[in-house]
Amino acid sequence: MSLSVNLQHDLPGIQLDAKFDAPAGVTVLYGRSGAGKTTIVNAVAGLLEPKAGRVSVDGWTLFDTEKRLWLPPHKRRLGYIFQEGRLFPHLTVRQNLSYGRWFAPKSVPREDPDKVIEMLGIGHLLDRRPLSLSGGEKQRVAIGRALLASPRLILADEPLAALDDARKAEILPYFERLRDEISVPILYVTHSAAEVARLATSVVALQDGKVVRQGPASEVMADPSVAPLGVRAVGAVLQVQVSAHHADGLTELTAEEARLFLPRIPHKVGESLRIRIPAQEVILASKRPEGLSALNVLEGRVDTIRAGEGPGAIVSVITPAGTILARITRRSVEALGLAAGKPCFAVIKTVALAPQDVGGRLHFEN
Repeated sequence: MSLSVNLQHDLPGIQLDAKFDAPAGVTVLYGRSGAGKTTIVNAVAGLLEPKAGRVSVDGWTLFDTEKRLWLPPHKRRLGYIFQEGRLFPHLTVRQNLSYGRWFAPKSVPREDPDKVIEMLGIGHLLDRRPLSLSGGEKQRVAIGRALLASPRLILADEPLAALDDARKAEILPYFERLRDEISVPILYVTHSAAEVARLATSVVALQDGKVVRQGPASEVMADPSVAPLGVRAVGAVLQVQVSAHHADGLTELTAEEARLFLPRIPHKVGESLRIRIPAQEVILASKRPEGLSALNVLEGRVDTIRAGEGPGAIVSVITPAGTILARITRRSVEALGLAAGKPCFAVIKTVALAPQDVGGRLHFEN
């Protein structure tokens, strides 16, 4: 399935003019607050009627202002996951899930409730009411309710924004399973670089109502010219495989032809993952460093150097693990004599690879 969006709308201070096509999987709308992300989602849902535009899901038109076609929200067959879950407090979890199935047309294929309940790990919650659930549990039930409505598309508007870090860590693996095991496309709103790196099949970066970059997470997140990112969000996204868990608490990863170490993660040996390495956590050396505590030292060569408006620069280094980005000062670039094609070494602190930057199973699109 695919999603095609073309919207124009007047917003306070900006003009929304967004056009993009999203493949199957998770398409992340990424940008700062006020960029137009939620407006796009609400227009797709039918909660807002834009000034002009057209949206279709797998060739099925939800609205087309030129043709004066407008399907009301309840006929669009969409699942919407809000920040707060928005479960019915007087119904049990089982009844909330059944409410989603009640809206599913009998003529369309339906998800197996038992499969959805197992996938989301909510079987033990079925007889409880929302007031007795944690924030993470509520969101898992909300995901299940949306999925059991047999939607053509799932909309998720910053579904983790209201959760603390522990609850976010609890929920992210379920969105990964949803992406990998369910054929329903997902339009996902966030301003978190970690969520983008872990979840996105495709990224649509927005600034002031305009699409400034679209593509795979590995490409968009590595581009410091994409204004919504900010230099602190720039980083490499690598495909890796768990190769070993060591007795000293470290996990060894295989990345292309290289090895990386990070604090132990709860993934099985042989499992494919992708990890985000923030550019600010990488330092460069012109010679192989000695006497360092860092375990991750990758030999490579400089690909590009992009100087910022301030004292910093983003250096792209091609290594056996893939392309690594380093955020260093322009003074350091000059001191090391860095230039395109020059050999260098990328040094990554083991503890700099945070758990929230490690995600499961998705392989990059070609």
